Amino acid sequence: MVDKTKCIGCGTCVAICPVGAISFDDDGKARIDRTKCIRCGSCEASCPVEAIDLSRREDGKDSNN
Repeated sequence: MVDKTKCIGCGTCVAICPVGAISFDDDGKARIDRTKCIRCGSCEASCPVEAIDLSRREDGKDSNN
């Protein structure tokens, strides 16, 4: 869901998430808690470097698989 190679740790996604599903990992990169995420798309739309893709899971597979 978050491409760690693109994430710049700006915090835009953290600030816009309405349910607090995004935090930073130890490397300062965004991490989405899938148990909290409501898939509203706000984070994906607001990411200035397009590091978030809600159609993909962390394992790289499509979310509908």
